[in-house]
Amino acid sequence: MNIFWFRRDLRIEDNLGLFHALNDEEEVLPIFIFDEKILSELPKDDARVSFIHELLSKIQIKLQENGKSLAVFHGEPKAIFEKLIQENKIKTVYTNHDYEPYARKRDKEINQLFKDNNVEFKTSKDQVIFEKSEVVKDDGDPYVVYTPYSKKWKEALSKIKLKHYNSEDKLDKITNHSYPFLSLREIGFEISEIKVTPFDISDKVILNYEETRNFPAQNGTSMLGTHLRFGAVSIRKMVNHAATFQNETFLKELIWREFFMQILWHFPYTVNSSFRPKYDAIQWKNNEELFEKWCQGKTGYPMVDAGMRELNKTGHMHNRVRMVVASFLCKHLLIDWKWGETYFAQKLLDYEQSSNVGNWQWAAGSGVDAAPYFRIFNPTEQIKKFDKELKYIKKWIPELENSSYPKPIVDHKEARELCLNVYKEAVG
Repeated sequence: MNIFWFRRDLRIEDNLGLFHALNDEEEVLPIFIFDEKILSELPKDDARVSFIHELLSKIQIKLQENGKSLAVFHGEPKAIFEKLIQENKIKTVYTNHDYEPYARKRDKEINQLFKDNNVEFKTSKDQVIFEKSEVVKDDGDPYVVYTPYSKKWKEALSKIKLKHYNSEDKLDKITNHSYPFLSLREIGFEISEIKVTPFDISDKVILNYEETRNFPAQNGTSMLGTHLRFGAVSIRKMVNHAATFQNETFLKELIWREFFMQILWHFPYTVNSSFRPKYDAIQWKNNEELFEKWCQGKTGYPMVDAGMRELNKTGHMHNRVRMVVASFLCKHLLIDWKWGETYFAQKLLDYEQSSNVGNWQWAAGSGVDAAPYFRIFNPTEQIKKFDKELKYIKKWIPELENSSYPKPIVDHKEARELCLNVYKEAVG
């Protein structure tokens, strides 16, 4: 018997690792493991856990239509595999690559367990088009600037044909078993009131993406991030779809995602340290009271507050607003970008470590392809550019024009001058 281990690829269709597993001669046991180490750090109504279970339930329904079942476990992955190896004669474990530091460490330890028990571990590339060192400079070094990376990425794409792997047509190879499909309650969680918005890649969204994506009051973004994060959709299908349009802006967003993934792969230290080491010398103020006001959306700066309230209420924040919010925390409040990155990690439905770390370091000026540190967003001017009718802001701040709305917690001009001096002292 073989095992297919679902992870960040929660779909039956066009799943490369599953395709390979189902094309092997052995029958396949499909499994998912709710990792207790990860879950122990989350609130019991975490919307992402609800979404994962919802996706697993869709897989289960599809399998049950074919008289099959998905096994869902809760525990420490290595311990669960030890049990599965004891109870079954397993030849090969198939899965898809995961690139985050924790996943790489976990897979290395589990692979040693497999080797000790003569079990093969076969992994596939499924959540990206190009990974690791597939798009690098001519000398083999990784790109640390987006534009040349994207050019090389598109050049590489033009030389290949993205296939659809019909894993959905091979479900007869799945074995019958008696393992459980655990409910949310059985893993100690409950259904979240926050729901993941369906993605929209209609012609209207993609063709108008360049014109509408920066305006938070408009439905101009695809909402695809969360679905890509958990592999609910195939990246090959999404890139093929994006490539059919003349407007390349949407495709560029997908390339940004892979750019940050390869940065995290080559520079895993950036999770906890600045990509540019001298930025670690910045003397952050790290005022906890101001940080709490930022978290709650009570800074007195309407675009910042609207963004934070949207995040707290929905698990989502418009991309343009994310830049304003992040810049404000680092440069107006002089609070370490890692504080913001951690808060976003707790709240964002589409949280992807590589993109979150990459974008926060960009906002702080310490990352790859970052704007100069002296470029500081004016949150009031951003309103004039992107929400001049205040539609987005008033949606999230109904008390905007009342005396109950707080006064600004810092003065923009004074905060800007202080930021410039603190950064200049650290990085020259």
